[in-house]
Amino acid sequence: MAKLESTFKNMVLCLVIISMVAAGALAGIYLVTLENINAQKLAKQEAAKLAVLNGQEGYAVETAVDGFGGQFRVMVGFDAEGNILGYEILEHQETPGLGSHMTHWFKNADKPKQNIIGRKAGKLTVSKDGGDVDAITAATISSRAFLKAINQAYAEQFGAEAHTGASIQNEPKDNVQSAEEAEHKCCGHYQGEHKCQGEHKCAGHCQHAEGEHKCAGEHKCQGHCHHAEGEVK
Repeated sequence: MAKLESTFKNMVLCLVIISMVAAGALAGIYLVTLENINAQKLAKQEAAKLAVLNGQEGYAVETAVDGFGGQFRVMVGFDAEGNILGYEILEHQETPGLGSHMTHWFKNADKPKQNIIGRKAGKLTVSKDGGDVDAITAATISSRAFLKAINQAYAEQFGAEAHTGASIQNEPKDNVQSAEEAEHKCCGHYQGEHKCQGEHKCAGHCQHAEGEHKCAGEHKCQGHCHHAEGEVK
């Protein structure tokens, strides 16, 4: 019985040692592989920078957006004026034979309606949404995402607001306000710098206008004064 117990302990000990050695080996392989992957990514980024600038002075900007199949990363080259010098897709998950064509579709010099090289970035939009860039055939979503990435890269470098790649006509009407509405925005319901100020400021959410300075006339709050007293609509 003692001999059997000793043999069992030896087996367990051997299994533990083997497991530890295997785990250590796998960890070592992972670290080496990860280092190689990172080195390859860095090399690809450096090569992309050279490619998008095409030997010219400018800026190489890397950005990422969500496409049809998932997130993709793109490197974009700009000159000092914000014109596109080139682009390279660093990685993507778009559908092969459809969205994957963005790697070359938008820099085809023989197709000026789809070629974006030399154009000013910032507000590029596919023709289907009222723009002047032809989308990839049967891959409009991927095309919109690609143009969004280009506009986004432009915004990151030049500080402009990035266009989504879709027509402004597709944006909710509530998000578009007149200058007068922006000036008299009601506190608490609108974002931005143009808040109600001075004697026409509405307290809270336009439900409890204070004193004699109620929201009225041309200064009434837009759309959120349902419960305010007095002259408020």
